[in-house]
Amino acid sequence: MTDRAQPTKVEILKRENCYKGFYQLDRLHLRHELFDGGTSKEMTREVFVRHDAVCVLPYDPKRDEVVLLEQFRVGSMLKTANPWLVEMVAGLIDKAEQPEEVAHREAEEEAGLTLQALWPITKYFPSPGGSNEFVHLYLGHCSSEGVGGLFGLKEENEDIRVTVWAFEDALQAVRDGKIINAATIIAIQWLALNREEVRGLWK
Repeated sequence: MTDRAQPTKVEILKRENCYKGFYQLDRLHLRHELFDGGTSKEMTREVFVRHDAVCVLPYDPKRDEVVLLEQFRVGSMLKTANPWLVEMVAGLIDKAEQPEEVAHREAEEEAGLTLQALWPITKYFPSPGGSNEFVHLYLGHCSSEGVGGLFGLKEENEDIRVTVWAFEDALQAVRDGKIINAATIIAIQWLALNREEVRGLWK
């Protein structure tokens, strides 16, 4: 680390809306402070504007199992042979809700699960070079006994298959590249590092 001051100043000269549907695309004309203390030239950047997201990995500490979902993802369609990705429970904060409320609601809607508790894992930007989406990531305490089946809201064109995995199988799927969803990889790796503590407190 150097002793240089951290840049903090950004000047938005103009903001244009290029598209507005379920998501939004804006074009920003801006300049910002540089590490050497100067100011950048004016630049143009497009920003994909999304609601913040909540992702939760349902975990049964007694049975040492996680609940995972499979569903079609259009963004992966042209870059993978199988666009039905293995993921966690997830949803957007598109109402006046707290992230924890979204986690509980989505667990019920997408997997038929009642979460007994939430363990905050982290918060992060998945793609800050072009999107303002911010993700709230949780571990959810659940019972995996009898869990599984098809779920999702038909009015939202959701078609979700829910399955229960032994934790070691899920971790191996990350190692083997069978799970390629970023939030799910982060959560499973976090659980691998913290599983003993979680099981000690939640069992």
